Amino acid sequence: MTGLHLRGVVLPEGGDPRDLWVVNGRIRTRPVPGATTVVDGGYLLPGLVDAHCHVGLGPKGAVDLPEAAEQALTDRRAGTLLVRDCGSPLDTRPLQERLDLPRIIRAGRHIARPKRYIKYLGVEVEDPADLPAAVAEQVGQGDGWVKLVGDWIDRGSGDLKPLWTRDALTEAVKVAHEGGARVTAHVFGEEALPDLLDAGIDCVEHGTGLTDATVEQMARNGTALVPTLINTENFPSIAAGADKYPVYQRHMLDLYARSAGTVAKAVEAGVPVFAGTDAGGGIEHGRIVDEVQALRRVGMTAERALGAASWAAREWLGFPSLTEGAAADVVVYRTDPRVDLDALRHPELVMLRGRVHA
Repeated sequence: MTGLHLRGVVLPEGGDPRDLWVVNGRIRTRPVPGATTVVDGGYLLPGLVDAHCHVGLGPKGAVDLPEAAEQALTDRRAGTLLVRDCGSPLDTRPLQERLDLPRIIRAGRHIARPKRYIKYLGVEVEDPADLPAAVAEQVGQGDGWVKLVGDWIDRGSGDLKPLWTRDALTEAVKVAHEGGARVTAHVFGEEALPDLLDAGIDCVEHGTGLTDATVEQMARNGTALVPTLINTENFPSIAAGADKYPVYQRHMLDLYARSAGTVAKAVEAGVPVFAGTDAGGGIEHGRIVDEVQALRRVGMTAERALGAASWAAREWLGFPSLTEGAAADVVVYRTDPRVDLDALRHPELVMLRGRVHA
């Protein structure tokens, strides 16, 4: 039996260096005779995770498959080996067949209402009562996730407003769960969150409008948060382009001013928080390290911020870390990223599905 051999400090366990072997793209913890050593020293980290990414999306909408593949390769070069794609106008299933690209967990397309989200990006539902049917359709299109647009600017009122009724949300989440899928939602403001959480949603994206009460509810329910902190940095420029809607403009600036403290409260309360860049459109791919460092700045320990983009995120998404029989998705660093997160910018080796990439 031939295989590959890696030796180093295995994270998150730490401790003394130990040996791992790889056969047929899977981790082995017992010696494999004749294995070729590809790593001898350093720190072995379960492949990084971008828990909010949009492979197939560009600044002007859907891109073609070759460009989408290049987006995914950019993520891989940064050590991201697992992507939760939070809605894409492009059918990226062909990319899942490529062994050189990160694993992609697809959420189908965003579900929104007419004129209440970015044009051409999602599936538009005129009547909120039709939301459960739209969710059922996207359950069939995705890989166990459905993405809702929870709030967006309502030009009639001039501010962020919910898109859905509580009854529609409750039934839609029920439909998704019965179909074996989890539900997440884009939410900037405060008003949409109580109905989403009461409906049993599984995750909140961005979450800049979280209050003490909704943070407490998320912690109690185990609802995850992916705050996309590097995307929140765009709020001032979004507000600058919204002079026709001064209430919305002030609201976005206020959410931005409170954003670091908001996420810090969620972290302190024990809400499961994971790293996601919101790459695609206005955010470049390959920036997962920036998001990990942003989580550190809002109060996570370095080790917890690292876990939010590695072993903890993998467990949340149903992928084990570097254990017997797990997929051999490994990133190797010369120095300990728990001590210096900037080490994440310099992977020594990237192994995806047991294959070594530069």
